[in-house]
Amino acid sequence: MIPGSFEYFAPTSLAEALLLLQEHGDDAKVLAGGHSLIPTMKLRLAEPAVIIDIGRIGDLKGISESDGTLIIGALTTHHELESSDLVQQKVSVLAQTASEIGDVQVRNKGTIGGSLAHADPAADWPATILALDADIQIAGPSGARSVKAADFSQGLYETDLGDDEILTAIHVSIPDANTQGTYLKLHQVASGFALTGVAAVVTKSGDTCQRVAVGITGVGDVAYRATGVESELTGKALTAENIAAAAEKAADGIDALEDIHASQAYRENLARVYTRRAIEAAAS
Repeated sequence: MIPGSFEYFAPTSLAEALLLLQEHGDDAKVLAGGHSLIPTMKLRLAEPAVIIDIGRIGDLKGISESDGTLIIGALTTHHELESSDLVQQKVSVLAQTASEIGDVQVRNKGTIGGSLAHADPAADWPATILALDADIQIAGPSGARSVKAADFSQGLYETDLGDDEILTAIHVSIPDANTQGTYLKLHQVASGFALTGVAAVVTKSGDTCQRVAVGITGVGDVAYRATGVESELTGKALTAENIAAAAEKAADGIDALEDIHASQAYRENLARVYTRRAIEAAAS
């Protein structure tokens, strides 16, 4: 449980961090909150020769609002999102998701950017970021770029983030008053990770579903949008029967994971059950 030896850098600016990444290339790993990287290093599953600790870069921290968009710095902790009045007022499903992550220690140290960059298939944030259709902000040697949440996670622990790039912020459009979101999960008891986690964001027009977005984590090797559910429910009355029928499509086309915690069939069923519950909660 002791990591291998490594060289440590603690840049105080994004430009300095990017230069260090260019200099050390594949030998380097970026450290944010550390709750993903440090455990893998202790188990010798990762043995980087260089650690670039970006925790002192103030420009990557904080939550603000600008022109109808919530701007979340990559180094914002789960606890800061959970307890932010601005987040609770504007996009409460973000605060709800944060409250479901790990334990108090993890929430006080772990960061949203670090979690998204790690791309654990059972992490909570990807489901909610997908359902909110967020934009991921990335900086690299060629400048800044923006990636839609749907294009960011690309596979098991794989993202669109280049080896010489750093995730800097998440931009979320603030929904109108007719839109509400909910995140529900079944916790793996020991770790707190999601056996299944579902984020549902529902826009209503009266009792009709004008739009619904459903993000699901913990089921496949990457979080995904349940497009079959969305197509089935859009334009229909938000009755229990219609919601249940749509939720049956929650695992369509997904090669569900199977491990010591849950079988494929169980995860598929969890996806359907928690999708129904999440939509019902958001719609109510």
